[in-house]
Amino acid sequence: MSALPILQCAVAAGLAWFVASDLVGHTRPFFAPIAAVISLGLSLTSRLRRVAELVVGVSLGVLVGDLLISQIGSGAWQITLVVALAMALAVFTDGATLLVAQAGSSAVLVATLLPPGDVGGLDRCVDALIGGVIGVLVAALIPTDPVRPVQRGARALLDELAAVLACTADALRTRDPAAAAVALQQARASQPLIDELRSALRGGHEVTTVAPIYRRRRRQLGRFSELAERSDYAMRNARVLARRTYQALCDDEPAAPELADALGELAAAVGTLTAELGSEGDRERAREPVLDVVRHAVVLSEAWTPGPSEQVMVAQLRSIALDLLQATGMTRDEALRAMRTHPSGR
Repeated sequence: MSALPILQCAVAAGLAWFVASDLVGHTRPFFAPIAAVISLGLSLTSRLRRVAELVVGVSLGVLVGDLLISQIGSGAWQITLVVALAMALAVFTDGATLLVAQAGSSAVLVATLLPPGDVGGLDRCVDALIGGVIGVLVAALIPTDPVRPVQRGARALLDELAAVLACTADALRTRDPAAAAVALQQARASQPLIDELRSALRGGHEVTTVAPIYRRRRRQLGRFSELAERSDYAMRNARVLARRTYQALCDDEPAAPELADALGELAAAVGTLTAELGSEGDRERAREPVLDVVRHAVVLSEAWTPGPSEQVMVAQLRSIALDLLQATGMTRDEALRAMRTHPSGR
């Protein structure tokens, strides 16, 4: 965790207490700093929704706790009853994880920290709202960089794609089914990287929504959104490619050595795209290496009659190339046209 999120949480907690205690005049406004810290959380994704869930969850927990504890007192069985009812009501209301958790924890706080008959539910709901709003304001005034986590996620995913392609190429070159199985497993295990990239994108878009100084980064995030979509498709095609390679090697089907070279070139082309993801990078530079792979695949198809597995491999190679060209900013029609009109292409 970097220093900036820690600073955000610390400032938000102190400011929330000051507003609720000194400006609004609430006594023991402990829900305000708690709400501020939770609204910021450890990640950026869905912060506005988190604030709404937090306030509703605290309100439900406080409502149930105040109504019951003032009547039945505080104790082990009373806490059990209050938490069960508060969480059940939260599940029935919405069911969101944060909402249910906050309903339960707020009921516990009311049942254990407040004496029976001390009814101040409305004040505590206001404290939760103050904390949540201040958390959002702090996120807007002391924002994190919305693009940097996205760049890290994109690099990680593209590095994994390049590794899968290189491993598949090595398996073909050495005719090693075990190596192909490793490549297939690596491709299948890539979903968390895709999910993390999508989560970083959602968080980045949220920052540009609440932080005016980062509004200009929306266009850059839009480009990364397209790259994430195309990288996801490319990895799916790489899974099909690795699976077909594994099956072909297990069945001892022949494969032209040049096919492994083409896959290696494609892995290098992915590396070129990865290198251009910095703020000063130009993804258009990655197009030519991808088109060179397409040319190589065409030459291969003309030089020999591919078998069934080889046809699938070449088709997947071209599909991955199409995905990568779109990841550089080309439309699908532009990418197809470039693949057809590239020297030796069709």
